[in-house]
Amino acid sequence: INLREFRFVQTMLFAIEEINNSSILLPNVSIGYKVFDSCGSTLPSTRAVMGLIDGVENTGGKSCSSVHVIIGASESSSTIAMQQISGIFQIPMISHFATCACLSNRKEYPFFFRTIPSDYYQSRAMAKLVKHFGWTWVGAIRSDNDYGNNGMATFIEAASQEGICVEYSETISRTGSREHIEKAVRVIRRGTASVLVAFLAQGEMDVLLEEVLRQNVTGLQWVGSESWITAKYLAKKRYSGILTGSLGFAIRKAKIPGLQEFLLKVNPSKDPQSSLLREFWETTFDCRFQSNIPGTKLCSGSERLQDADNEFTNVSELRISNNVYKAVYAVAHALHRMLICGSNAYSVSHSCILKEHVEPRKNVNFTLPSGEQMYFDENGDPAATYELVNWQKNHVGDIVFMTVGKYDASQQNWNQLSMNNLQIIWAKESLEIPLSVCSENCLPGFRQAPIKGKPICCFSCAPCAGGEISNKSSAECSQCPLEYWSNANHSKCVPKVIEFLSYKETMGAVLAAFSLCGASLTLIILCIFLWFRHTPLVKASNSELSFLLLFSLTLCFLCSLTFIGRPTEWSCMLRHTAFGIAFALCISCILAKTITVVMAFKAKRPAKTIPQCSAPLQRTSVLGCTLIQVLICVIWLVFAPPFPHKNTVYANEKIILECVLGSPIAFWVVMAYIGFLALLCFIFAFLARKLPDNFNEAKFITFSMLIFSAVWLTFIPAYVSSPGKFTVAVEIFAMLASSFGLLFCIFAPKCYILLLKPERNTKKN
Repeated sequence: INLREFRFVQTMLFAIEEINNSSILLPNVSIGYKVFDSCGSTLPSTRAVMGLIDGVENTGGKSCSSVHVIIGASESSSTIAMQQISGIFQIPMISHFATCACLSNRKEYPFFFRTIPSDYYQSRAMAKLVKHFGWTWVGAIRSDNDYGNNGMATFIEAASQEGICVEYSETISRTGSREHIEKAVRVIRRGTASVLVAFLAQGEMDVLLEEVLRQNVTGLQWVGSESWITAKYLAKKRYSGILTGSLGFAIRKAKIPGLQEFLLKVNPSKDPQSSLLREFWETTFDCRFQSNIPGTKLCSGSERLQDADNEFTNVSELRISNNVYKAVYAVAHALHRMLICGSNAYSVSHSCILKEHVEPRKNVNFTLPSGEQMYFDENGDPAATYELVNWQKNHVGDIVFMTVGKYDASQQNWNQLSMNNLQIIWAKESLEIPLSVCSENCLPGFRQAPIKGKPICCFSCAPCAGGEISNKSSAECSQCPLEYWSNANHSKCVPKVIEFLSYKETMGAVLAAFSLCGASLTLIILCIFLWFRHTPLVKASNSELSFLLLFSLTLCFLCSLTFIGRPTEWSCMLRHTAFGIAFALCISCILAKTITVVMAFKAKRPAKTIPQCSAPLQRTSVLGCTLIQVLICVIWLVFAPPFPHKNTVYANEKIILECVLGSPIAFWVVMAYIGFLALLCFIFAFLARKLPDNFNEAKFITFSMLIFSAVWLTFIPAYVSSPGKFTVAVEIFAMLASSFGLLFCIFAPKCYILLLKPERNTKKN
C-alpha cells in the first residue's frame, strides 16, 4: 500500500466531514463519496471511472445517483484516461497531482480542473533554476508516461532557450524490464554532466535509485520534480544518501487544522469489511490479522497510530494533501452556488436542494479556512507558485526538506525565481556549487567556437579578432566602438591611437629642422645680396626680382611648417593655400627673370620698337601670375575648403587625423597651375640656353626647373599611395626638395663668386 496516497484519501474524507458539519457551506446538503483504487495504472483507472459513472445505485437503503465530480487521479496518464471517459458524460474532474501541461487544453479536456500547477510552469522553473547556478550541461531522465514525456519535452525546450544543453535523455518505467533500467543507469554513469534533472513519478524514482545504488553511481547533483522531491518515503530508504543535496520545486506547504487528529482515529474496527483498512494496518505495524506462517506477529487492532512514524501520520509536509483538501472545497463552493434555496442561497433557516442538472463551473473563487485564496484560470489551473526545496541532513542524520527559495510565475520574468538566505547543501554534502559544463568558459579575449557535430555548449576557445573584445561571461566577441580598439589581451576597448605628423616624433622634428634651415639659409643669402647689392653681379642678376624670389623661397620653406602638428580647421585651410600661393609667387619671379633674359639677348630690333622688360612690367607680371593662384585658392576656400577628418578606414587600429582636401579638383588645379608656370620657365630658359658663357643665368634656371619638375612629378604617385602621416611627410619633402633645388641652382653659383671669387665680380665678367 502507498501510505502517501492513503493519506490523500483520508484528507478527502476529512474535508467532506468538515463541509457536512458546516452550517454555512452547503446547508442541509450532505456530500457522499466513493473511493476507487487506480493502482497508479491506466487500466485500473479506466475500470474505476466506469464504476463511478455506472448510473443509479442503491446503497444501504439510500438511492445515490452517479457522481457529480471526480477528484483524482495522482498521475497524469491515469487522469487522462479517466477524463477521456468522464468527459463524454460532462462530469468535471479535479486532480490534486496530475501536472501534465497537456491537460490544460480546453478543447480536449473542457471538464478538467486541478489544484496543482501545470508542468508548463514547473519545467520552465527548473530550466531557470539550472541556468541560475550556471549549469549548461545536464543529464535528464523521465518517467515513460504522459507526465514525464510532456514535462521533459517542455523542460528541454525551455532549457535550449536558456542556453542549456541536455547531454542525454533517458526514460524509466517501473513496469519496464530490468535490462532497460540498467541501460539507463549505465548512460547516467558514463555521462560527463554532474547535474541530473529527474522528471520522475515516485514509483519510477524508487526503481531507478535501487539500480543507481547497485551500480554505485554517486556524486550527482539531482534536480527533481514535485512528484518526488518531498517524498518522505524516499528519504527513509537505504539509498537516501545518494539524494542528499537534491534541489527541486515543491508545492507550498500548508497546515490543515484537525487533520492529524482525524488521521490518528483511523482504525480497521470502524469498517471491518474494508480490506484497504486491514492492509494499511498490517503495513503500518508489520503484523497480520490472520496468518498461518509461524513467527508472524498478529494484529490486535488496538495498536496506536500515535506510535507510528510513517508517511501517513507525518503531517509536517502537507503539500499534495492540501491540494486534495482544496479540491474538495472547490467542489463544495461550486455546488453551493448551484443550490436552490427557499429565500437566500446562504440562508441557514431554509432548506436547500441542488439543481437536477449540474454543470461544471470554473469561476470559483474562495478562501480556505487556513486563509489561502483558491481560484482557477481560463485553463482550469491554479496560480503557479512553488517552493524550492533542498534535501539536507539534520543533527541526527535524518533527511529534512529545507525551503531555500521560491518561484512565482505571476511575477516578471527576471523576478520569478528568488532565493532566501538559507545555506544550500549540494551533492556529497558540499557547500560549493557544483560545476556542470561541457566546456569551461573562455578566458577574456576569447570567443566560443562551435565544435562540429557537438552541441552548442561544447566549444573550443578562439581568440577575438583585432578591434573585438570579450569578457569571461560572454560567448561572442563584441566589436569596439568606431573610435576605440581592443587592448593587448582583447579584454576591453581602449581609445585608438590618434596619428598625425607631430613635432615630437623624429620624422616631424627632422622635417621641421630642414624647413627652418632652408628658411635661415635663404635669409642669409638675402643678407649677402643686400651687402653686395651695388656690385655688377647682383645688378646683372636683376636684384629686385632676386630679392623677391628669395623672399618667396623663405615662404616656401616656412609654409611646410603648417603641415606639421595636429590638424585643425584653420591649419587645414592655411597649409594648402599658403603652399599654392608661395610656390606660385616663387615660380612667377623665376618666370619674370627668364623672360627678361630672353628679351634682353634675343631682341633683333632697336630697343624702342619692342616692349622692354622694365621693372614695372616685371612687377606686374609677377603680381598677375600670383593673383591668379590667389583667386583659385579663394574660390576653393569659399566653396569647398579643406577640413580636419578622423580617418578610421585606412588603419583599423588607429585614427589617422588628416586634412581632407574638400575639393580634390581645386587642389589639383592649384598643382597644375604651379606646373604650368614651371613649364613656361623651362621653355623660356631652354630658349636662352646658348647665351654668352659668362652670363649663364638661363642654364641655372633650366637646371632648377628640371629638378623642380622631377620632384613634383615623383611626388604625385608617392602622395596618392602614401598612408596617413606619410602623405603629409611626402608633401613636405617635395616642398623642401624643390625649394632647396631652386635655392642652390639659382643662388649658389652667385654666392660662390660673391664670397670666394670676388675678382670675377666685375662688369666685364
